Amino acid sequence: MTCMVLVEVKAKVGTGGDLVGLFEEILPDTRAFEGCMSVDVYRNQDDQDIVVLVEQWQTRAHYEKYFAWREETGAVAQLVERLDGPPSLRYFDPTDA
Repeated sequence: MTCMVLVEVKAKVGTGGDLVGLFEEILPDTRAFEGCMSVDVYRNQDDQDIVVLVEQWQTRAHYEKYFAWREETGAVAQLVERLDGPPSLRYFDPTDA
């Protein structure tokens, strides 16, 4: 069953554009990672420092393997140092609605 991962982050004040730039650099590798079906990035219209990633993965296990790889490569630490608080990660299953 596919898994939708919703990641919400808040960049340090005034650095939302820089954060999007980081995602532009690293997301090609994410999209090529085994199990990744899609990743879309959105900026909040009312607060440009808030960025949301909507990711589709074949399974949650695929995402967790990917996330562990990002931790190993230092990308997670690089991201966290640019944030104003911890990221929010939520996992969703599709419904028949």
